[in-house]
Parts: sequence; C-alpha cells; structure tokens
Amino acid sequence: MSKVKTAFYCQHCGTQFSKWQGQCHACKSWNTIVEEVITKTETVSWKTDEQTNVQRPKPVPITQIDTTTEQRYNTTDQELNRVLGGGLVPGSVTLLGGEPGIGKSTLLLQIALQLPYKTLYVSGEESQKQIKMRADRIGANTHQCFVLTETQTQSIFQHIQGLQPEILIIDSIQTLHTEYIEASAGSISQIRECTAELIKYAKASQVPVLLIGHITKEGTIAGPKILEHMVDTVLQFEGDRNHVYRLLRALKNRFGSTSELGIYEMIGSGLREVANPSELLMSHRDEALSGTAIGATIEGMRPLLIEVQALVSTAVYGTPQRTATGYNVKRLNMLLAVLEKRAGFRLASKDVFLNITGGITIDDPAMDLAVVAAILSSNEDMSLEQGLCFAGEVGLSGEIRPVTRVEQRITEAQKLGFSKIIISKYCKISDHNPSIEVVKVARMEEVVSHLFG
Repeated sequence: MSKVKTAFYCQHCGTQFSKWQGQCHACKSWNTIVEEVITKTETVSWKTDEQTNVQRPKPVPITQIDTTTEQRYNTTDQELNRVLGGGLVPGSVTLLGGEPGIGKSTLLLQIALQLPYKTLYVSGEESQKQIKMRADRIGANTHQCFVLTETQTQSIFQHIQGLQPEILIIDSIQTLHTEYIEASAGSISQIRECTAELIKYAKASQVPVLLIGHITKEGTIAGPKILEHMVDTVLQFEGDRNHVYRLLRALKNRFGSTSELGIYEMIGSGLREVANPSELLMSHRDEALSGTAIGATIEGMRPLLIEVQALVSTAVYGTPQRTATGYNVKRLNMLLAVLEKRAGFRLASKDVFLNITGGITIDDPAMDLAVVAAILSSNEDMSLEQGLCFAGEVGLSGEIRPVTRVEQRITEAQKLGFSKIIISKYCKISDHNPSIEVVKVARMEEVVSHLFG
C-alpha cells in the first residue's frame, strides 16, 4: 500500500494547490479550497487491455478516415433526439443537470422503460422499490430495463460484465465512489475519478452512458468544471417547479447543435413531449385584453410563437420599477428609452412589468417588436387586433431591423391561424403569396401608426 497523499482543490473550478489559501487564483472564489486525499492505492483500470481486446489507435492519414454517419440509438423520445442531434451516439457520455425535483430521474427512467435495448439503470439515491413505484406511475413496463442500486464503481462494473447492457444510466454521478480514492462520495476527487472510469468504459465498449448531475445554488453543475470538459454532451433540464413545462437544452454537444430546445409537460404519469409548443405558450381567451402581444421566435431549428404580457402603471413611490420575468431587464430598459426618445411616449415616470408566459426565458432580439407592442398596448389601455403577431429587432435609432429565418416565423404564424404579421421592411422573403398578410415597417413611428392609427 502506497503512502497516502493529499492535495488542496477548489470546489468550483477544480484547480489543485499545494497548500490551503483563502482565494482561488483561477476562478477568484473565496473559501472554496478543501483538502482531499488523492491516492490510496495504485489505481487500476476497470478492465485490462487483454480483457477488452482493445487495439491501440495508430496514426492514419486524414484522407483515409471514414466519415460515414455512425448509427445512433433511437431513444424513442423525439424531444431528446432533437436536442442530442438525432439520438445517442455509441460510446458517448452524456451529462444531464438540473435543479432538485425538476424531473431528471423521471425523464431518464421514462426513456429507459421505452428503449428497445437492454438498459442498466444504476441508482445511488433510491431503492429498487422506489424506482418500481415510479415506473408504475409512469405506466410503462419492459423486460429490457434492469435496475441496480449500487454506489461503488468496481461493483457496478462487475454487474456490467455479467449483464452486458447496451445503454448505461447512472443516477447520479455525485453518489458514486471508487475504492481507489480515499475521499467521500461527491468530492472533487471522487467525481473526477468515477467519471474517468465511466468514460473509459464507454469508449472501450461503445456503450452510451447517461449521467445525472446535481447543480449548485448558482445553477452550475456540482463538481469541478473539468467534469463538463470530460463528457461529450452536457444537457440542462430547467423550468419552474410551479409551472408544468420543462425545457431541455444542450450546453455542449460534440455530435450536434447546441441551439436545439426540447419542451416537456409534467403530468401525473410522467413527462409528456410537447410537439407543438406554440399553442401551449399562448393564452386562449374569449375577449381581447390590453398589454398582450404575440412574438415569433426561433429556438434551434424550431419556430415558436410566444405571448408577451406587459403592465404599465403610474409609479406609486416616485421611483419607477422595471421588472421582467423571462426577459433581459437591461434590454427592456433600452426599449423603453427608444420609445421615450423616438416615439414620444412618456414612460420614465411609470412602472413597467414584463412577463414571458409559460415560465421560459427568451433572448432572441426578434422579440423586441412584440415587447414594444405589449408595452404600448398597456400604456394606451387598448388591445391589439386579433390574429396579429410580430417579428423584428428594434435599433437604438428607432429603426426596425431584420431578423434571421423570417420565412420560418411567417410559416409558423400562418399554420397557427394568424392573419397578419409585422416584420422589418428590410427582410428578404420570397414572392410567394401566403394566406397571411405581411406588413413591413421601417421605423418605430410606423409601428405606432399601424397599431393605434
């Protein structure tokens, strides 16, 4: 047995130090450096090269590398397939993070119960009976899903050698520990070493590995930042627990785009895929109300129509408030300044509250026109005409700037029954004659004139 060695690590970024100090010079965080044991015995691989029959790679001319698209595993979940870029890549390691209770375990268990492949679901947080109760609530059952409650990686690999699963799910990486590191589960050393063993297993056996990761109070994945660099894909499962909608985003994806978005609805029997989120993100009411406008946005390759709600009222305490939910407050202040300077509306002494419905966050500049329309509608206490939506970016000089992929936005609005869409005059669209009226404007004054005469 070798001598026990210790080192000091920053819990935020994973930087190693020879002695304790108050501040990490890498991430500038205070009081995040802790002492951990880094060596207990000599670390051995989960399998030797003779057991895996792995052929060591050799230098190959780039012209001889086969670029044929590799077959992916279909997860039977269209939203997850879209975010991953078409499915699970053999040998890939995917990390799924999210707040407690948001539905991470439910999502992966639901997928494990639907997969036509032999799947091993390893849980270090719940017992087998608890997982079975959740599976009964989901209402799915299959003989291809095997459940293991274990936290030691060496024991997990022994079961893997006997079962030979086609897909491996770990819930969660913070609960695992390896006997080759003398540290508690969830520490930086354990997370890094356990992840390294799982990555080596995935690359050697070509089995996709799905990891669930906890997040910190700042919203980042717990553990060293190197964890996100080690895996192939990092997914973020987000949403408000008080709302029914959940959003799945790709923060990192070596095999696809990072701009895709998957939307789920949390119901009693699990997570339901939302195929047409535009209809769910817009309120259905019988009478027209002031302060609401519909904007056409793009998330990845998917066009969405989202309702914007605004409330403009006289400031009670003298200092006006600027509050936005799901929208950048600084951009809201910029749009209010443009309305004040270019359109002549006196909003400096009024409270402005803005809300993006559905509990989602939007950063698409094309929503500027819808935000402006909702604010003006609330300020004038006049409702906008039915069947009207917006897609345009507002510049500081009051001009309406063009947005990307405007034809997809128009098609989505037309598909949902809108009769008119207001866009920038400088957008280039084809000459086809859709069943939706396209109104082109160049200045903020034209928008105000069109809305209120």
